[in-house]
Amino acid sequence: MSRTGVRMGVRWTSEQVLALASDETSRSAGGRLGVAGPWSATGCSGAVVWGRCKGGGSTPYGTVVDLTGPAFACDCRSPRSPCKHALGLLLLWAADDGTVATGDVPEWAEPWLAARREGAAGGGAGTGGSGRGAAGGVGAGGAVPPAGPADPEAARRRAERRAARITAGARELEQRLADLVRGGLAAAEQEGYGLWEETAARMVDAQAPGLAGRVRELGAIPGSGPGWPVRLLEECALTHLLDRAWLSLDRLPPELAATVRTRVGLTAPADGPPVRDRWQVLARYDTPDAKLTARRIWLYGRESGRTALLLSFGPPGRAPGLDLPVGTVLDATLAGYPGAAQVRADLLEQHGAPVPAAGPPGWGSSRPEPGGGTTAEAIAAYGRALRDDPWLDAVPAVLAAVVPAVSDTGRLLQDGAGALPLTPAALAGPGLWRLVALSGGGPLTVFGECGHQGFTPLAAWSPEDPAETVALA
Repeated sequence: MSRTGVRMGVRWTSEQVLALASDETSRSAGGRLGVAGPWSATGCSGAVVWGRCKGGGSTPYGTVVDLTGPAFACDCRSPRSPCKHALGLLLLWAADDGTVATGDVPEWAEPWLAARREGAAGGGAGTGGSGRGAAGGVGAGGAVPPAGPADPEAARRRAERRAARITAGARELEQRLADLVRGGLAAAEQEGYGLWEETAARMVDAQAPGLAGRVRELGAIPGSGPGWPVRLLEECALTHLLDRAWLSLDRLPPELAATVRTRVGLTAPADGPPVRDRWQVLARYDTPDAKLTARRIWLYGRESGRTALLLSFGPPGRAPGLDLPVGTVLDATLAGYPGAAQVRADLLEQHGAPVPAAGPPGWGSSRPEPGGGTTAEAIAAYGRALRDDPWLDAVPAVLAAVVPAVSDTGRLLQDGAGALPLTPAALAGPGLWRLVALSGGGPLTVFGECGHQGFTPLAAWSPEDPAETVALA
């Protein structure tokens, strides 16, 4: 295992690569270089990845990454570690599209790797995370200083500095919210989006991307149509709650504190106990934006009865590398991430190829279905999850024997225990009509996400053919 918590035999996800970036500038620049265009002479061997990246000069930059550190070497003179070229190379490698193929380490990369091996053998490895020597770096064949294991004391100081920056950002955001409430919500519509974007940029500077994302959502609400003041007040209250939770972090229970860290944007490894199961792939969908493409894959453990979410990221315009077919079962080992009400997990090891699923979750098994079987149980499950994570948008739920229907308030799924309205996202997509056609007025088993906006169907099974999973996302 490396200090990133990633098995060396498994290609990293884009999220794990971007988590290495020292700041948002490096993350964005690295994302732009995570495509094949500027790269040549790329390859990988064991725990080493290398390549040459075209820059502004006539000679491309030579870049090498040793995954066991991880440690980085590049001919560029960037003070950041890893530099944008190392991040772009790792993103290209993580995509696993054949661009970075297995091969022999080139001669121009060998001096730096040899220096690292000698340093490790002699115990004299340095503490830095990158290697750029005065003799010209890896591309010129210069021997650069070896980069050894991370210094725990230096890591602690970096964590303290980042926590201090986040605290300063949280206090500034508290003042922004207080000014908004004092001046009245109508001022938000008059000020426009620019002031919110400025505040979001300051949260990015504070290294709190989670707070920045919430600020951008606040800025978009005044232009979202009728009823926006109510929605703005609700989201301001949740943002205020997150701010106060961060400022009181040392007084929170450990699991809630871990949730708060995740919500403000601090990353943590999947350090939960490994769980091997036959994981059924219930749903998979992408949510692209200007910076990243996020992929969500929902799994259900047919033996454990647990639900897990695999979350991966790719550069703009490119799908993430992780892809599992909906309607299949995968023998795999997962590990969960820390945090209250946390269902997100990491795929540690796959023990075989996916095989077709035998039916919906719980089919032919005494194990419970995630979220319960009725609309009332799904709502109750979401309520219980909110006690542990007040910022949770939705929870996974399987609804048994629900029928798509229309009421005076809109479209919904109903059963004998009640009804759940469909979310705006569900109404806007083609999945709704596939669900209605599959139902034909009869009951269905439906998997989806149940949250404060209603229910988003992601997959369904017909009683006539329960072995077939119909993807709705």
